[in-house]
Amino acid sequence: MAIKREIEIPSLSGDKKRRLYVYLPEDYDKNASARYPVLYMFDGHNVFFDEDATFGKSWGMNEYMLKMGKQLMIVAVECNQEGHKRLEEYSPVDFVYAPVGKIEGRGDEYIQWLVSDLKPSVDAEFRTLPGREHTAIAGSSMGGLMAMHAAVKYNCVFSKAACLSPSLWIAPKSILEIISGACVLKDTAIYMDYGSKEMKNHPESEETLEKTARLLRDKGIEVAFRLIPDGTHSESSWQKQIPVFMECLKL
Repeated sequence: MAIKREIEIPSLSGDKKRRLYVYLPEDYDKNASARYPVLYMFDGHNVFFDEDATFGKSWGMNEYMLKMGKQLMIVAVECNQEGHKRLEEYSPVDFVYAPVGKIEGRGDEYIQWLVSDLKPSVDAEFRTLPGREHTAIAGSSMGGLMAMHAAVKYNCVFSKAACLSPSLWIAPKSILEIISGACVLKDTAIYMDYGSKEMKNHPESEETLEKTARLLRDKGIEVAFRLIPDGTHSESSWQKQIPVFMECLKL
């Protein structure tokens, strides 16, 4: 079951409330001694319920988890939907986005909040397995970029990441520099994919994705990289990849 709450992120959006979703395995209340690994996800409003999703279609993670009986917790936070704040919070670097101009990347501030405030509160309230070997992160689009950033730069916290349609196009050189300079443990696993139909929007993405995958592998990371036939930049397409990345990351 997925629990809905309201939270604040004072350092990023003051007292403005946003939704927090916490999925607990079906037997959580039945087995008081059990502890669970945790998957953190971006764009939490799009993860579980169609009625909350931006475009009326979610990933359907609630149904998938119940159907598969996964012994895994999921913690997902709604993005900042005010203006272009999502682009700011979900980018680790400054970049220029033609429709709006310069975007100041505050992705590091967001991840710092996640690892310093959110994760400790989740570990204190729920029966988690808090170690990095049991902590994963996932997202799509800008969230996919952030999942990759978290896995390499905050590798002491996250050992696994699912990066669906990561927005590497925003500043490929800067992002590759972040990856290149990161100290990453050899047991790190990253799943990355991109849809063939979305490639036409950013044709340079294929080369950047391949460079990124090679660089990650050169650092000793276990990488699964897929180009999805007929894949689109949408929740319905990302939903189809759930069984694949869950299997690849052994979640």
